[in-house]
Amino acid sequence: MHRSLSRRRLLATGTALGAGAALTPLGPLAPPAHAAGDWPATLSLPDGFRPEGIAIGRGPYAYFGSIGDGSVYRADLATGRGRLITGSLGDRQSVGLKLDARGRLFIAGGLGMLRVVDARSGAVLATYEVGGGLPTLVNDVVLTPDAAYFTDSYQPRLFVLPLGRHGELPGPDGVRTLPLTGEWVQDSFTANGIERTPDGAALLVVNVVAGSLFRVDPRTGDARKVPHTGPPLVNGDGLLLLGRQLYVVQQYQNAVDVLCLNGSGTRGRAVARITDPRFDIPTTAAVHGDRVYLPNARLNVDPPLPTTTYTAVAVERV
Repeated sequence: MHRSLSRRRLLATGTALGAGAALTPLGPLAPPAHAAGDWPATLSLPDGFRPEGIAIGRGPYAYFGSIGDGSVYRADLATGRGRLITGSLGDRQSVGLKLDARGRLFIAGGLGMLRVVDARSGAVLATYEVGGGLPTLVNDVVLTPDAAYFTDSYQPRLFVLPLGRHGELPGPDGVRTLPLTGEWVQDSFTANGIERTPDGAALLVVNVVAGSLFRVDPRTGDARKVPHTGPPLVNGDGLLLLGRQLYVVQQYQNAVDVLCLNGSGTRGRAVARITDPRFDIPTTAAVHGDRVYLPNARLNVDPPLPTTTYTAVAVERV
């Protein structure tokens, strides 16, 4: 999601195709699902907000995290109106986030922090300090039936937050570390977005150093490169899996590359590249109906100011 305090990273969801969006087919595409087209295709976020992650639940609401002060903003996709559900956390961050069926937001908190927040009230349900004294950037998160997995961009590891039989959160010392081994290649900033494979048996992590996806065994941490056609993923950020189609947000390229994976996620084929003149360094992606929504992180604005404007945009899913 971001590169560091000075080198940042990037990827969103919704209904009709935004004006000017371009879809470059690279092979047969799945037909888009039908959805109403009268919702806004561009959402205005608070000035100075600095969005990064996005999550969308069953209702028409999108949740955005701020890498500036850790606050969370909720937007009504039908009207475009929204409000902050949490206030500023000072120097804390909210990078990647995912929403579970209970209405809990699992938030990758940047520098050594995981948080779980009630999406309705904004109340913090749990906070976990991680990193073990090493430089740590908790970047993105994916939910499985029994755990939440978080990437660390600075170290070759994932953080695993186990969930109880009924989704119970563990105590403050309940997070475990899963080292990444096998073919994993580590540099100063490496792991970014994370998703599950189509069969749910493993995890997929973007490695920006290798410019590729890696399939990770969630039990052992063994990571194997996923060969795929299409552009390298050197700007790969947030991931969104819809069936067997994996949407890979390509930050500074202002594009989303769509790969069709096999069931086990061991290989992929490029089927489309989505571009749009409204893209302004998008970071993560989430889906609602037949739209994919992406926050524009505008990481090229240096320095970001309290008056800097931000948006999220919707494009049609393929």
